[in-house]
This record gives sequence, structure tokens and C-alpha cells, in this order.
Amino acid sequence: MCGIVGIVGKSNVNQALYDALTVLQHRGQDAAGIVTSHDGRLFLRKDNGLVRDVFQQRHMQRLVGSIGIGHVRYPTAGSSTSAEAQPFYVNSPYGITLAHNGNLTNVEQLAKEIYESDLRHVNTNSDSEVLLNVFAHELAVRGKLQPTEEDVFAAVSHVHSRCVGGYAVVAMITGYGIVGFRDPHGIRPVVFGQRHTDEGVEYMIASESVALDVLGFTLIRDLAPGEAVYITEEGQLFTKQCAEAPNLQPCIFEHVYLARPDSIIDGISVYKARLRMGEKLADKIMRERPEHDIDVVIPIPDTSRTAALELANRLGVKFREGFVKNRYIGRTFIMPGQAARKKSVRQKLNAIELEFRGKNVMLVDDSIVRGTTCKQIIQMAREAGAKNVYFCSAAPAVRYPNVYGIDMPSVHELIAHNRTTEQVAELIGADWLIYQDLPDLIDSVGGGKIKIDHFDCAVFNGEYVTGDIDEAYLERIEQARNDLAKVKNQAVSAIIDLYNN
Repeated sequence: MCGIVGIVGKSNVNQALYDALTVLQHRGQDAAGIVTSHDGRLFLRKDNGLVRDVFQQRHMQRLVGSIGIGHVRYPTAGSSTSAEAQPFYVNSPYGITLAHNGNLTNVEQLAKEIYESDLRHVNTNSDSEVLLNVFAHELAVRGKLQPTEEDVFAAVSHVHSRCVGGYAVVAMITGYGIVGFRDPHGIRPVVFGQRHTDEGVEYMIASESVALDVLGFTLIRDLAPGEAVYITEEGQLFTKQCAEAPNLQPCIFEHVYLARPDSIIDGISVYKARLRMGEKLADKIMRERPEHDIDVVIPIPDTSRTAALELANRLGVKFREGFVKNRYIGRTFIMPGQAARKKSVRQKLNAIELEFRGKNVMLVDDSIVRGTTCKQIIQMAREAGAKNVYFCSAAPAVRYPNVYGIDMPSVHELIAHNRTTEQVAELIGADWLIYQDLPDLIDSVGGGKIKIDHFDCAVFNGEYVTGDIDEAYLERIEQARNDLAKVKNQAVSAIIDLYNN
């Protein structure tokens, strides 16, 4: 769950890249980076932290050039050391920088190939650096002093044939242009658009359409699965399908939680999809408890607000904002370590007693992953005087880890793994728990004007769309992702960063 952006402009793009990254900040709060190009030279700034903290005025002044790319990161299996902040760079061929959102499932094999066959060195544990070296090698073997769009597309085609997993990529080829591409399943999102200025047409590639909207770009469209777009420094735009058998199966969790509600992904409004999630939940409540005694529907800020509002409307129940959010605390989903998550929930939310005292309250959240956050929130509702606390999840039970770039924890940390709904309700302290049904979620997201036949729903049903995930692979990521491993990684990262500074 990272955010990527690339801009080919007619004047300095540093401020536009910065503004785009602030809009995409929800996709990663661990690190941020920008690289620009001017007269064949690269200017790079990246570090751990939020966008506003990484880039000070002195850094922005050095980021000159009318072409550049940016990235906001959060770690999955990797560590949080600043050495893994993106964009990454290789000097051969041409000087290529790359930013990546997603995860490669065959990264170990690729790392071995890069060293033994491509004769390239990888300096971090990031699969983004592996992907960069694969792309750079495939472009180098074309043997051109000046690459054409066909050379770029041929390199992307070979990336698709070698790399497996979910990935959306933006890369800058120094002195030539920017390329963006998407995995053959279209698991991770990426869009491109344009805006007209007095100097000419400028182009932008980004993870979500909202980044284009805020900067005044007009959305052209999403990249199709397997497709690449190449924009030269002069502003020429080329697109080509680079995969042999593309098959759109986007990640449905983008619509549940990851994306901003004002984004449009694969032609689908995230906002409307979440409205339909609320409708489906209300219908399920009426089927299971037509004589329900819900007095008030309260969302858990912020992602669930849209679904909760429509749920309340459909039930004919009052909708109230019962929690006040401290907006200076990051997303708890991203924070490694149970202790950090537990502490942050109390700092992040405070209950308004007036909305809870003596009432049967239906709390609505986008999903339940570990259950740590919702358990504390239910306790807060009881302390505020709620008579009964019901809990509603806009997504089905999360029972399996994500392997395509979302930091879903190890399977044993997922509260719903091998548990019934009633058992989960007891563990989180809810008087009643209701999950969205998977067919209803699929219909909510894919039930609009744009029809998508299949989604990646692996976290709910364990069916991984790339077809290469087995128990051995899941066991390896279990070891890499569990909280104890993350705490160890953080300690090592802190020591490294302290030494480097």
C-alpha cells in the first residue's frame, strides 16, 4: 500500500510532486521520496517520515527540473530503515529511478537471477529494487544509445514475463522520459491524465485519480492490466499492451479501506462502492434481525463513514458522529507492533458520551483485521454509557494474509482465522457482530456501470489470483511479517539510521 506519482511538465515539477504526495499520504506514512531531472542530472531527496517532515524548503529548492517521480511508502515484510525509502536508482543504462506500489511473489528467485545471470547487485531487502534491476537489465540488453518507445515497451514486456505479483510502477529514464506500467492482473491501481498550460500539455501518472483532481489534471483513464504508458521529456505520449494474457482482477480491498472515497479506480467510484456496501449491510441486518433495537449508527472514523451513513438511511435509524478523531495520529492499520496500536487508538479517538449514554449503538468499521482496534473502541463505547454495543464490518471476515502489497499480518494474528463470527464477537466484546457477505461486497464494488468480472479477494477467500501461492510461501511471509519480527527490524533499523546520521 504505497503511493506513486510521476509528472512530465513544462516547468519545475517539485511543488506539484510534493502536493500529489500529500494527497496520497494515506497510502504510506513510513517514508517519502522525490527525484527530479534537469539537463541530464538527477536531484533526489528521500527519508523516513511524513511528506511534510521529509521535505523542507532547502530540499525543495534543490529538486529542480520539469520531470520527476515521487513515492510514499509503508513497509510490508521489509524493515523501516531509510535505506529502503524510494525512489531507487541504478546508473546503467541511462540512469533509471523507480518507485513501486505492490509486492513481487517470486522475489527470491528474481534476486538470484539478477546476481547470477544479470550480474547486478541489489543493496536492500526491497522487492522494488529487484524490480528496478529487472527493468534496467531488460532495457540494457536492447543495446541502444538512445531508447525509443518500442525499446521501453519491450523491456516492460520482459518484466511481465519475469515478475509475478501485484505491482504498479513509475520509472524515470534520465534524459528521455517517464514510464508507468501495471501488472498483468491489474491488482494495484494506477491512472494517468493531462492538463493544459500556457507552455503546453503536462502529463501525470499516479496511484489514485484524486491526486490528478487536486492538481488540476484531467483523468484520461486507468492503465489496463499489463499496459504501459511512456511520456517523453518533450511531452509525447505512447501506450501499449505489454502482457501476453492480461486479465483484470483488481484488489477489492482498495475500495474497502485503502483508497480515498473521492478516487475513481478502474472506472468505479470508491464513494459509490462504499454507499452500496452500507445498503447491503442494512439489507442483511433486516434479514437477520427485522425487529432490531438499534437506536443509533456511529461510524469509526474515517473510512467507514460513507457505508455507515447509507446503512443508517436504509434502516431508518439516526446517524451520529460519536467519536472525535485526533487527525495528527497516523493510521493504526499501518503501525507495527500491538503495543503501538493499542496506545494509538486511545490517542486517536475520543467518545462523545451524549451519543452513547443509555443507547443500543451500532458501530460501523470498514473491516476487522487483528481486532485490536475495534476491541478498544467497543470498550470506549461501553465506558461512555452504551447499553448494548453492536458491531458491523463493511467487509467480510479477513481470514488470510495479503501477498500483493498490503501489510495484512501473519495468519495467526488475524482474529477471524479459524474462528466463527460468534467467537470473534466474544473476543472483541461486541453484543452482536455482523460481517458483510463476500458476494454482496463484490456486487457493491462491481455493481455499478463499469462491470468487472473478477476481483482479488484473497484476504477473504484465500484464492490468490497469480496462482503461485502455496503453504510454503505463506509460511515464509508468516516469519517475515509477525509482530516480533517487525519489532526486531525496527530495532535494527534504528541502530542503522543512528549510525548513518
